[in-house]
Amino acid sequence: MTIRLYDTSARQIRDFTPLKQGCVSIYLCGATVQAAPHIGHIRSGLNFDIMRRWFSYRGYEVTFVRNVTDIDDKIIAKAQEQGRPWWSIGYENERAFNEGYTALGCLPPTYEPRATGHITEMVEMMQRLIERGHAYAADGNVYFDVRSFPGYLQLSRQELDNLLQPSGEGETGKRDPRDFAMWKAAKPGEPTWPTPWGAGRPGWHLECSAMAHKYLGSAFDIHGGGLDLIFPHHENEIVQSKAYGDDFARYWVHNAWVTMAGDKMSKSLGNSVLVSEMVKRWRPIVLRYYLGAPHYRSMLEYSEESLREAESAFARIEGFVQRVTELAGKGVEPAAEVPPAFAEAMDDDLGVPQALAVLHTTVRQGNSALAADDKEAAVARLAEVRAMLGVLGLDPLDEHWAGEDTGQGEDLHDVVDSLVRLVLDQRESARARKDWATADAIRDQLGQAGLVIEDSPQGPRWSLGSR
Repeated sequence: MTIRLYDTSARQIRDFTPLKQGCVSIYLCGATVQAAPHIGHIRSGLNFDIMRRWFSYRGYEVTFVRNVTDIDDKIIAKAQEQGRPWWSIGYENERAFNEGYTALGCLPPTYEPRATGHITEMVEMMQRLIERGHAYAADGNVYFDVRSFPGYLQLSRQELDNLLQPSGEGETGKRDPRDFAMWKAAKPGEPTWPTPWGAGRPGWHLECSAMAHKYLGSAFDIHGGGLDLIFPHHENEIVQSKAYGDDFARYWVHNAWVTMAGDKMSKSLGNSVLVSEMVKRWRPIVLRYYLGAPHYRSMLEYSEESLREAESAFARIEGFVQRVTELAGKGVEPAAEVPPAFAEAMDDDLGVPQALAVLHTTVRQGNSALAADDKEAAVARLAEVRAMLGVLGLDPLDEHWAGEDTGQGEDLHDVVDSLVRLVLDQRESARARKDWATADAIRDQLGQAGLVIEDSPQGPRWSLGSR
């Protein structure tokens, strides 16, 4: 067994070899908390949640670090725009991100450091870089000298002479316009921390280098994030950390975006779909299926139609799980191993689409067993299905999802079930006297109300249909 991952730095799929046998260390660039998360943000966390789950299934001990950028230009701008403290903006949105991750079944990270909690580590890093001639102070800012370290831009494969480095307001005193800020001098009304070079606040790139070093050491296995982070963020992380003396990340894994009309979903473009709104309209487990089903390196074009298709696909899986559970009870545990074809797909750069094809084939086999009244085969297929769903974080019998319909929702379900059963009894009576027109009319009316009726050997079943 060898897990293989597409390494952005190598531009190819590579066999994964851990630094430490049986262990894997992952650093994921997490939320910048200037606003509530849209589904594009959560897709990144979900993709790496699936990666983490697969490594765990394969027997690795996983250390997963997902940081929080709780201070940067955008957060400060939002605070000024809304007339609120910068920290209240950050904390409110950090909670919204965590609620989104939790709603979609993402496991909590091993560590979730905030940037503002690691100023000491950042100052120490800058001090060493200045001593080594890779950084310099000017006008209260501290810049990295990009020409001081050979190998800069190898990840994005750009030419330094053609580089246009993004710069922020107040970044004065640069020796070269391509140098980037690690520390930004204090401005009126902005948060500041003291340093030997003057009061100010950290730059985005420095934050991740310092936190990765603190929690994962001088070298770790995998650094993850969205495609849009390759430059400048990840390039600048690499050069800072390596100039500091770290080996840094050995594999670079980047997920693609959620798009709308071909454009990346983003807060700045105003085309974002907030997670908090989506979970009111769609079951979170369906959203997880929708966001996790495409390959992590494939763009996902958002549309209501594609969400409805995902809902229908997951309903087929969930329906099978429910039918066998009703037949055999809730004691059917997940199989000890997933089917070989599923494992082969997941080992090959987390091939979730191919893995889901195996899952759906197994569901069809299970349904055939149910139709043939072969309880033993149906139970065996359910055990395999639950094992595969568990790896993907989609097992409807898992305790995380068991709470989806608790409280008033469960009571309401029981009331609706009783009412629908009365109507279904009328339909069964019509079928018994071969009044097919009445039976079909009842089914169609229930369908117009948003219910799907399915005839099974155990009798008619109902479920909520597509919106």
